[in-house]
Amino acid sequence: MRDLVFSFASALLIGISVLSPAAAQDDPAKKDEKKAEARSKAKDGEKKEIATAEQVAEAAIIIYAYPTGREKLNQIRKTEIEKGKLTFTNETGQTVNANYQRWALRGVPGKPKIRFEQELPTASYSMVVNDERVFGIYNDSVFEPRADATEAFQNRNVHSIDALLWYKENGSTISLAGKDKILGVEFYLLDLTDKAGNKTRFYVSMKSFRVMMLDYEVNGVKHTRKFRDYKYAQGVLVPFYSELRSGDTLLEEIRVGTITFAQKVDESIFRAT
Repeated sequence: MRDLVFSFASALLIGISVLSPAAAQDDPAKKDEKKAEARSKAKDGEKKEIATAEQVAEAAIIIYAYPTGREKLNQIRKTEIEKGKLTFTNETGQTVNANYQRWALRGVPGKPKIRFEQELPTASYSMVVNDERVFGIYNDSVFEPRADATEAFQNRNVHSIDALLWYKENGSTISLAGKDKILGVEFYLLDLTDKAGNKTRFYVSMKSFRVMMLDYEVNGVKHTRKFRDYKYAQGVLVPFYSELRSGDTLLEEIRVGTITFAQKVDESIFRAT
C-alpha cells in the first residue's frame, strides 16, 4: 500500500515536471530523447527533479488521503474526535502531564471550529476557537484565557499539517524554498503564509512526501515541531506522536491514543454558553 501511494505521488511530481507546452514544438528526435529521459527517471524512482511548491503540496495531500487527496479529506475529515496524552512545560518551568480530548468541525472553508480540553491533575478546562474568536471554558463558565495560553493554543492550530492539507481552501500561499538534507534525510522546504500573515516552513520528505517537521517563529524565537509514529486511521495518514521544541527546550509532547473521523459532533460544544 505504501509503495503504491508513494509511486502515485512520485509519478505526479515527475509527470508534471517533465511536461511543458514547448514539448509540442520539438522535432521528433528531441521528443524521443525527452521521452527516454522521462522513462529512465521514472524507472529509477528519481525524486530530484525540480518541482514547484504546488506539485510538492499536492503530492503530500495525496499521500495523506490516498487515493483522491483533497476529495477524501473533505469527505472524511469534516469532523474529528481525538484523545491522547499531553505533556508540557508550564510558566514556572514544571513538567505537567494531562489527558486531552480534541473536537474539530469543518464547515466554512478556512474557519474550522476546534475545542481542546485538558484534564490536569488539579482541574480541567477547554480552549475553543469558533469563528476566529478564542475563549476558555471552565465548569461551564466562559473566561478570557491568558495571552500566552491563547498563543500556544492558536500556534498548535495555525502551524500544523492541517494548514498545508487545506492551504487552498484557507487562501494560503506557498513557495518552494529549496531542498535540505538533515541526518541523511532529504527534504523539500515548503513555505506557507496564511491570510493572517502567519508563516510556517514544512519539511516534506523527498522519499515519502510526509511532513516530518515544521518550524515557525514566535517573537523572533524559532519553534520546531517534529512528527513520527505515522499510522492510518480510517484510510487517512496521521502522526500519532509530535513534539514541540524551542532550541533544546522541550515545550510539548502529544501522544495520540485514538482518533476518529466523520462522527457526529454536537455544535453546542463550540459555543460560548
